[in-house]
Amino acid sequence: MSQAQDHEQQGGPAVPQTRTARHRRIVDILNRQPVRSQSQLAKLLADDGLSVTQATLSRDLDELNAVKIRNTDGELIYAVPSEGGFRTPRAPLGESAKEERMRRLSGELLISAEASANLVVLRTPPGAAQFLASAIDQAELHDILGTIAGDDTLLLISREATGGQALADHLLSLAQNSRRTTP
Repeated sequence: MSQAQDHEQQGGPAVPQTRTARHRRIVDILNRQPVRSQSQLAKLLADDGLSVTQATLSRDLDELNAVKIRNTDGELIYAVPSEGGFRTPRAPLGESAKEERMRRLSGELLISAEASANLVVLRTPPGAAQFLASAIDQAELHDILGTIAGDDTLLLISREATGGQALADHLLSLAQNSRRTTP
């Protein structure tokens, strides 16, 4: 059995043993938690079923433009430049910061949310759907299996067979709460 199949049987998605998948996983890890060393990162990747040598990991970090920065606790940790044009590496966002970002963006961009079974269709102004989808993906909401975005429409897929309405209600609630605090 391959590592990817083994990881899928443990409840996670199948992860191919490709450079692109490895890079995505490294970025996900560095954005989610502080990583102080390449050996720590290698262990976290191994826990996800991705076995890498130190040389490969060093090359990957270089290709991703990863650098060491000081976090708020003064520790040196790896960080990668943000997506969306922000090229300055930042420490991972905490849960409250992710929630606040989702609240702000929902309030600014969400026009409507409509659910059916485990699906939610979100409407945004033209050109905003991919930005909102990226923010939702980065928030790593457990209830969301995935997002697909067009220009002004976004499809969310809930992990639960009937979870679409709860997900739509949650996002609408975030948008409403944002509007109460924003003039």
